[in-house]
Amino acid sequence: MAVNTLDASLLAKMFLAGAKKLESKKDEINELNVFPVPDGDTGTNMTLTVMSAAKDVYALKDPDMDTVCKSISSGTLRGARGNSGVILSQLFRGMAKVIKGHDTIDIGIISAACDKAVEMAYKAVMQPKEGTILTVAKGIAEKINEIYERGEEDFDVFFKEVIEKGNEVLAYTPELLPVLKEAGVVDSGGAGLMAVVEGIYEGYLGKGIEFTMDEETSDAAGEVRLFGAEEKKVKEYKYLYHTTISIMLDKAFHIQRESEVKKYLNEVGDEVTVSVDEGIVNVGLNTSDPGMVLQKALQYGELIDVAIVNRKMAEEGKVAAENKETAKVSNEPRKPVGFVAVSAGSGIGEIFKGLGVDCLIEGGQTMNPSTEDMLNAVKTVNADTVFIFPNNKNIILAANQARDLTKDKKIIVIPTKTVPQCISAMIAYMPDASAEDNEAYMNEAAGMVKSGSLTYAVRDTSIDGVEIHEHDFMGIGDSGILSNGADIQEVMIAMLDKMAEDTSELISIYYGADVSEEDAEAMKTKVSEHFPSLDIEMTAGAQPVYYYIVSVE
Repeated sequence: MAVNTLDASLLAKMFLAGAKKLESKKDEINELNVFPVPDGDTGTNMTLTVMSAAKDVYALKDPDMDTVCKSISSGTLRGARGNSGVILSQLFRGMAKVIKGHDTIDIGIISAACDKAVEMAYKAVMQPKEGTILTVAKGIAEKINEIYERGEEDFDVFFKEVIEKGNEVLAYTPELLPVLKEAGVVDSGGAGLMAVVEGIYEGYLGKGIEFTMDEETSDAAGEVRLFGAEEKKVKEYKYLYHTTISIMLDKAFHIQRESEVKKYLNEVGDEVTVSVDEGIVNVGLNTSDPGMVLQKALQYGELIDVAIVNRKMAEEGKVAAENKETAKVSNEPRKPVGFVAVSAGSGIGEIFKGLGVDCLIEGGQTMNPSTEDMLNAVKTVNADTVFIFPNNKNIILAANQARDLTKDKKIIVIPTKTVPQCISAMIAYMPDASAEDNEAYMNEAAGMVKSGSLTYAVRDTSIDGVEIHEHDFMGIGDSGILSNGADIQEVMIAMLDKMAEDTSELISIYYGADVSEEDAEAMKTKVSEHFPSLDIEMTAGAQPVYYYIVSVE
């Protein structure tokens, strides 16, 4: 029998099935990223975005269309991470605006909803680019319009044609973006969107209804059946104990060792986090055997602090399970202007604080903070106007979204893409000038800085005609790959050669958590010898992933 309408309960199940499908293909989508750098990835960002809403949706007991739409829209907006995550949240937001208010929806309503979704997604991006998730969304919307206009009412026919068209558009994205074609991949954001659509279809067919939220996607884990007391099972935790450990290292903790540790932890638990700060490793995860994890930790150094929480008892209110600090507004008198910056690394954070930044959001290269992270940071700053510095091109849209969701303060996003741009922007701030004038000053100062970073390649690829091999060092500038090779000092010099000009005066270098002070000094000597007429400053940034961050002024 043909299905012509969808109700709220089925729509919720379809959304959760879409979220689950995306989560299952997360690593595959991550592999499609053009730049082979070991930082935040599209699949992870999109999964965290959708799972933020999934937590709210599966918690609904008797859903109606309005509550389902509100949960999906609000959850994805606040949980949005990375550019593709923000675009995905705007797609869901646009659809929710049209769908809410209806008891059931048909293909005609979905057609209008998809048109609104595409409109809002394109508006969210300053300079929309074809060959991306936007192109795939637009292609899907056009196909849905075509299906509706010919009078088709059967959702079985509808979904098959929509998925076929979406995959066709996705396969064509390399023809629209040469960088995709050179790397031999389709657009990762578009692939993520198609994973969601395919999962939604599976939910419609009755697949994927049993829903779990594993690994880093949520605080919840285990099996949940949806809607109706007679169906809902008692939640069981796949990993019962939330465990946090601080370790004083007995030797250097290189990126490769960090990857090794993360791989092990992901095998014995979920929600894994690992951070390194001045010789101390902080680990967090859910696991069934904390003792086994502690034994592993002892291989790397001495235990400083250990905390183990029974998650089931925590949910029942017998112990305090919430480990995240609630954002608190400063008790200091309200001031005219405040500053929020995304930061990774204790040294970088101290520099920002010294320049007057009120609140730091930990994240950036290794984990893009969400819109909600931005909102919580803004709440802590007791000021009429708050400047936000994203310091990563993949965080700017989330910052803009936080700006648009804030009603009690004026938010100004300075679209900094790198740490050096933020430093220059903060130095340019004039206390006696207006917020509008300072916005202009800081944007101008950020634009004057040439930034670079040095990391390693996680796979073989080709970018802009440059052949890159796994484990190569890479020098990355504001516009792409500047150098690569097996010798880190030679890669640094080749990168700086392309950044420095006759008028350049200063090279600032911030060395990362995986670089010893001795190696940093050796690099400074090498750079000084190559650029004898320039001042060279070397500072401990302690940032993860990137061995060096540099600026040329």
